[in-house]
Amino acid sequence: MKDQVQSVIDAIRPLLQQDGGDIELVDVAEDTGVVSVRLQGACKGCPGARMTLKMGVERHLKEKVPEVTEVVAVE
Repeated sequence: MKDQVQSVIDAIRPLLQQDGGDIELVDVAEDTGVVSVRLQGACKGCPGARMTLKMGVERHLKEKVPEVTEVVAVE
């Protein structure tokens, strides 16, 4: 599952990098489906970061990896 999640993150990373941000996969809790990521660059602290995380990253991950239940940002 972690490889699948990493693959999806790698696919959407260029979209974040276009706006000066980035994303790093921190952990995948396979028992709960919770994915932890670290937002970097312009994404870190951006007012729209929560929307990007939930409506972008989480939505794509849930579509491609059905076992994912939630995506959370960590520091």
